[in-house]
Amino acid sequence: MDELTDIYKRIEYLRNSGVKMKEIADRVDMAPSVLSALYSSVLPAYIDFLKTRTPDDALDEALALVNNVSKKRLLNNVSSMKLLLFEMEPEQQSETDGNPLVKLLGMEMKESIQDVYNYSGIYLSYSLSSSTDSLKIEPYMICASENSEYVKVGMINAYKSVHWGGGIISNHQNSYLMFNERDLPQFALVTIYLQLPHYEFPNMLKGLYLCLDYNHNPIARRIVLVKQSDSTDINEFLKMEGKLVPKGELTPELEVYYNYTCQEGDYIKTCTVPSPKLDETDLEREKKMLKI
Repeated sequence: MDELTDIYKRIEYLRNSGVKMKEIADRVDMAPSVLSALYSSVLPAYIDFLKTRTPDDALDEALALVNNVSKKRLLNNVSSMKLLLFEMEPEQQSETDGNPLVKLLGMEMKESIQDVYNYSGIYLSYSLSSSTDSLKIEPYMICASENSEYVKVGMINAYKSVHWGGGIISNHQNSYLMFNERDLPQFALVTIYLQLPHYEFPNMLKGLYLCLDYNHNPIARRIVLVKQSDSTDINEFLKMEGKLVPKGELTPELEVYYNYTCQEGDYIKTCTVPSPKLDETDLEREKKMLKI
């Protein structure tokens, strides 16, 4: 069954090279929804289960995660499927075609729409405040945009500002939520990397929150998003508020999120060290400054 691993890696290569899932599905004569389930759920789980199970047991458990992939048909066609995929090559693009990364982001945002309904809703996020020893609680909304062209992400920060951005759902394994945290025309990209669980309609998402602090120094911290409702009503979302909860005011329920996101090692920060040059001694000075 190593052919299944080869198939997964080949699909991943084609997708990263700009080939659309529908094109790949047409090539192997498979419904796009079936191929998407195979690539995003079954094969990643199968590869993970192989660490502790036999190939047959690993495949059975991976297939149990979805309801539209037949084991018999998959195994009967695995050799021909692999052959067809390895015969398929992405179209070569010249540099005059524009920035390939920007094109890939646009394509991934559009294709993420088919998966957003698995995660749509209103959430409360929990993370460490960068200014005080407090648990930061902020509302988020994940939904399809009004014209269903991209995944729309909204966030209300602890200081009542509302920010809108977009998201990418990749392989049913991870997701990227991105928005600008400062008022235009200033640009300060926030990227939240979420690890997606291997089941439908999760109640909780977790990952890393990457942004700039108030002095424009990069920071990273853990973040947990807990779903409050399946609603994607913007007016309902805008009625919510973010807040900071000091450590001494935590309830037992909030203490769980504080302990996960606000402990030593859950917060990574750098700072700018005033220096006419940058060398090894400045690195030592930076670490000492961060302890203050």
